[in-house]
Amino acid sequence: MARIEIDRVRKRYQAERIVDLPGGRERPALNGVSLRLAQGETVSVVGSSGCGKSTLLKVVAGLEYPDEGRVLYNDHDVTYVRPQERGVGMVFQDYALYPSMKGKGNLAYYFEVHDRTEEEAERRVRETADRMGVGFETLLGRVPTTLSGGEQQRVAIARCIVREPQLFLMDEPISNLDAKLRERTRVEIRKLLRKFTITTLYVTHDQQEAVFMGDRIAVMRDGDIEQVGTFDELYSTPANLFVATFIGSPPMAVIPATIERGEVVVPGGTWRLPPDLAGKLPAGPVRAGVRPEGWILDAPDGVPMPVRHRERIPTERATFLYGHLGEANVAVTAPIDHPDRSEVAITPDWERVYFFAAQSEEPLHVPGVLELF
Repeated sequence: MARIEIDRVRKRYQAERIVDLPGGRERPALNGVSLRLAQGETVSVVGSSGCGKSTLLKVVAGLEYPDEGRVLYNDHDVTYVRPQERGVGMVFQDYALYPSMKGKGNLAYYFEVHDRTEEEAERRVRETADRMGVGFETLLGRVPTTLSGGEQQRVAIARCIVREPQLFLMDEPISNLDAKLRERTRVEIRKLLRKFTITTLYVTHDQQEAVFMGDRIAVMRDGDIEQVGTFDELYSTPANLFVATFIGSPPMAVIPATIERGEVVVPGGTWRLPPDLAGKLPAGPVRAGVRPEGWILDAPDGVPMPVRHRERIPTERATFLYGHLGEANVAVTAPIDHPDRSEVAITPDWERVYFFAAQSEEPLHVPGVLELF
């Protein structure tokens, strides 16, 4: 196993692959990214398409070399070391199994290429099959085309494990499976990662998958890592508005507002701030962020919100009410037996409200945090 350090890595592609930003600036694929993985830790990297997460994975694997910065395994600089010399196991979205080989052949091929003995190959394949758990041996005698997507993924993971890698790199490994199989396969992958405690960088665009798989989560945007932390840290103390709205489902409502004389003026009405909070916030335009559970329904000072859609959540005995305040999309958690009305009055629970600067997206107030950012 390895400790991994990604130190101020920059990567810029050819001009035709660069996205222009306002003012004629160019956005590199990676813009001075730094990230550390402890030995045996799984870190999920999540972000929208084109944010740089797959490029980051390729740089760590050695499939791409950075223009600046370093990659270290156990404090050893491997920035320009060839992929095959890094002791890395990679699992791809398309499995990349050899179609003409049975499962056993896919596992043993590594030893054939590296001139290892048949005895060693047989022993390592057998040990890996035992470690993979019940039912895996039956997959070794079948070619990939006869296996389901989840079974192929198990073989692809076993092909990495048989090499005893220092590091696992997984690039959206279950994104092309159907929803039911994806859920089952991610449970199996998480079990294997915990069982083998191999340091893992797991790339995905799916927030729920990132939360389930990762001990910590790195949120990326436009070639930068915006924040790294556990789900609770990202959810409760987001570094900026982007992280606040990216993490959580339904997402946080972000409402354009103005602070005036101890009040929050929003589309459709006004809320009075508690005195202690009013003294912390600057007058003028802000953005108020409220998660679904951060609302109080039918309070006397509530602002009216037309209800456009209801979604029941039987497992949580709750209902989401969806509507708008001005142009802001709002989701409100309500009791499952809340009356079905076309309009509700909503007021923030001030102990759960976030405030962000109107222009910079930086937090002005995070609930539960004593000092402002």
